[in-house]
Amino acid sequence: MKGRIEQAFARARKGRRAAFIPYITAGDPSPARTVVLARALERAGADILELGVPFTDPIADGPTNQRSAERALAQGTTLSGVLYIVRELRFSSTIPVVLFSYFNPVHAYGLARFSVDAAAAGVDGVLFTDVPVDEAGAAWEALKRVGIELVLLVAPTSTRERVKAVRKLAGSFVYFVAHTGVTGVRASLEEGIEDQVRMVRKLTRSRVAVGFGVSTPEQVSRVAQFADGVVVGSALVQRIGELGDVAELPGEVEALARNLALATRRK
Repeated sequence: MKGRIEQAFARARKGRRAAFIPYITAGDPSPARTVVLARALERAGADILELGVPFTDPIADGPTNQRSAERALAQGTTLSGVLYIVRELRFSSTIPVVLFSYFNPVHAYGLARFSVDAAAAGVDGVLFTDVPVDEAGAAWEALKRVGIELVLLVAPTSTRERVKAVRKLAGSFVYFVAHTGVTGVRASLEEGIEDQVRMVRKLTRSRVAVGFGVSTPEQVSRVAQFADGVVVGSALVQRIGELGDVAELPGEVEALARNLALATRRK
């Protein structure tokens, strides 16, 4: 039986569109509201949900996501709390969930224990922002043992040899970083991204989702023409930060996400 991530990509392809993968930080503006926001994103057309695990030293994140992590940590959000959020979401949703985390919280929790608990909570995939492919074997083994996919990052600076190495561990998709540097809203996408994505797809023999800096419907539409999935994070996280924990928050986030989801259709 195919996993939820695989099924999500298959449905998107059948609908002649790229998979829409929104990112939000778990615990921002609060753990309880994260579940509400996840359902709002699903109603808006999300195919896969990326949940960020807040961390005190998010070196790959720009200011928007850093502030989001700070707000989540101020709410007392822990890795255990993130898994609880996923369990709560599973009572009302089957949307695939990928945890976006630094390795430190998982190392402190215990890799084997985390893998078992994440699977029990209903996590489908895990992406470590700071674990290169040549150091990912232990995580891949632990997660595979419980049926969770390890999602690997590929950057524009990755060599062909490193991209080929990703193929051995790749699951339903790999995550291509649209630009070097940290996350954040960008006015434009870098040139040559289409050729890079096609090269990554060929070398990894896997689907490719593109993120980091994709923030407007126009950018989503452009990426959707050649990528298998489009990840949008900072634009949504920024809106959450602007509004805060108000009654209108889920509706505002849903409206923003719906415009982004509609842009994933291929021409």
